[in-house]
Amino acid sequence: MRLAFMGTPDFAVPALRALHQAGHEIVAVYSQPPRPAGRGKKLRPSPVQIAAEELGIPVRTPLSLRRNTEEHAHFRDLKLDAAVVAAYGLILPVEMLDAPRRGCLNIHASLLPRWRGAAPIQAAILAGDSESGVTIMQMDAGLDTGAMLLRDHVALTPHTTATTLHDDLAAMGGRLIVEALRQPAHPGTPQPETGVTYVQRLSREDGRIDWTVPAATIDRQIRALTPWPGTFTMLGGTVIKVGAAEIAPGHTQAPPGTVVDGRLLVACGAGTLLRITRLQRPGRGMMAADDFLRGQPMAPDTRLGMELPDV
Repeated sequence: MRLAFMGTPDFAVPALRALHQAGHEIVAVYSQPPRPAGRGKKLRPSPVQIAAEELGIPVRTPLSLRRNTEEHAHFRDLKLDAAVVAAYGLILPVEMLDAPRRGCLNIHASLLPRWRGAAPIQAAILAGDSESGVTIMQMDAGLDTGAMLLRDHVALTPHTTATTLHDDLAAMGGRLIVEALRQPAHPGTPQPETGVTYVQRLSREDGRIDWTVPAATIDRQIRALTPWPGTFTMLGGTVIKVGAAEIAPGHTQAPPGTVVDGRLLVACGAGTLLRITRLQRPGRGMMAADDFLRGQPMAPDTRLGMELPDV
């Protein structure tokens, strides 16, 4: 088929490569513009743009598609059979949704209608869902409301992280979109009206650990939000990033946030316990807890999550 591909982050790259390998004619790739990155704040193209250029596919990076009549006309003139969208990050206006012969197909990283919105991978882990997956959806003007064409699922375990789930679903999305385009055009299955949930964009503050909730909740937060936006706690006035932890057996009467032994066992809500296994202080890399403690011991009865008052 004659296609356009629209995506930005790493999640979308396996789908782009799968479509190219399947022999589709990808005449244009749309991605968000290069952004400043790193200490030098040099403009860095998106992972999708880098992959497209490696494949020799022309890339377009409009800042916006709203009221961009020149881009609408260019998209229409491509004479597409379909457009594939995967975590693009810009809303497609109706003029573009209706331009391809088979419309626009979206690779969404959840089992719709659960977790419509911007961060479905993290949301599934945070909520303690037993499964996640990918839905190939026929896009309409709503927010992830279109008819479902294909979907597949993967079980979530107590060890699933955002990184492992991201990689599994990215590969699944590439496989499913190739399969969806191989099938004859059909209207798909409308999403059920029950079971609809939404997730908003994540912010840095979502990573702040609240030690008053149970250890299982904090464990899901760390697994869901690492590496982005990252989870953190306060040690006095210092931000300490927490990269990994494990639920520990036992029960404690210590106040939440209290370190109860010399190996970063921390009291959580309802008397539960969580052991921090990887963490990072400012200006240093993420490291194992034992390495961290050699440079900065943390004695029992140290309180995490509390900022020292100004003197």
